Amino acid sequence: MERLPGFRDFYPEPLPHQDVWSADVRNYIFDTWRNVARRYGFREYDGPPLEPLELYTTKSGDEIVGQLYNFTDKGDRAVALRPEMTPTLARMVAAHARNYKKPIKWFAIPQLFRYERQQKGRLREHFQFNADIFGETDPAADAELIALLIDSLRALKLTADDFVIRLSSRNAWHEFFQRGTRNAERGTHTPDPQPQTPDARPQTPDAAEYEFYQIIDKLEREDPAQSDAKLKALGFSLDAVRGFIAAAKPTVELGAILQNLTARGLGDFVKIDYNVIRGLAYYTGPVFEAFDKKGEFRAIAGGGRYDNLVKLISGGKVESSGLGFGMGDVVLTELLKERGLLPPFDTGLDAFCLIEDESLRAESLKLIHDLRAAGLAVDYPLTPAKPDKQFKRALELKAAFTVKLDKKSIVQIRNLETREEKAVDLVEATALLRKGQTHQRR
Repeated sequence: MERLPGFRDFYPEPLPHQDVWSADVRNYIFDTWRNVARRYGFREYDGPPLEPLELYTTKSGDEIVGQLYNFTDKGDRAVALRPEMTPTLARMVAAHARNYKKPIKWFAIPQLFRYERQQKGRLREHFQFNADIFGETDPAADAELIALLIDSLRALKLTADDFVIRLSSRNAWHEFFQRGTRNAERGTHTPDPQPQTPDARPQTPDAAEYEFYQIIDKLEREDPAQSDAKLKALGFSLDAVRGFIAAAKPTVELGAILQNLTARGLGDFVKIDYNVIRGLAYYTGPVFEAFDKKGEFRAIAGGGRYDNLVKLISGGKVESSGLGFGMGDVVLTELLKERGLLPPFDTGLDAFCLIEDESLRAESLKLIHDLRAAGLAVDYPLTPAKPDKQFKRALELKAAFTVKLDKKSIVQIRNLETREEKAVDLVEATALLRKGQTHQRR
């Protein structure tokens, strides 16, 4: 029986086949995400993988249903496997935001599901690093979030030569659209390409504005003639849009974000790029995406500000500014492999306990348990086996040491790299193995 299309099996290294994924790589990425997020003061949360279907249609409209794993459960409820984490988070914040000091800084690593066509960098399930901030409208929060994204990638050994954060603003595009609409109504020229946005927070875009955003979002992937025809139908021209993008003039809020990141020494990782607009309707301010500089992969991560989402999800009962990003594991893993940045995952055991005299098995089990309680990785033969077979197993498991009890309850330790042997008591054995453990982890 085979796994479903678009889903993955995760095996421990070494991998048995190229068609499976590494559990060790996944844990390495997860550990890195968690460590950096915690350094930034973010707290981890989680939510259910199954939610009411209405949670997603409220946010994204009925058209999203075609992309979901959805069904009617045994309680006759319309439900769906979560395709993204932000609606769940907005629901959670709306329910209990008053119980937390602002700003709220939370992160999660959920598994997400979408029923869509498989392609490079996109499967029907993936894990995603989500980080969000609620309760702060100042651009300093946007800069903090982007800095977290940058440092999460830097912690995986990626550099400014490998990726760039393309920073844009829905406010700038909102003002561009409004000017174009006003000019079209007066029969005058299309908007000046220089962004003049006052950085006001726009409301949720109407149908025409949202259609305009969708065109901009696909500009780099669609035939220019098609884009121009669609834009002209809305009263715009491709030349005017391209002029706006080429000017790359930062708005006030984007300027503040750039200044903040430059002060941290992260300015080389960010550039203004109005090609980025993010297709989702709920974004209300700065938006950004992370791309590899060689252009070989899909976006590594994306996010932005969504100041109206909590209000929308709560039915107008709760208001809270919000912003966040998501970074999936699929594209990131492919990028790290291509750049040769994944470490070797061959760290073995701290020790393998040899039980060559079965009369000492009970005492040996106590030794093994004490070493494990001290934080050491220790294995042993579950059943009687010949000494040479036990030693071969220690080598297969890449044990740093073998340990063996003698009849005087002395621990015989052998360093499998240097072949040096020592006879010590339990306390000394633990200290010696810990020292070896530290050396291994370096």
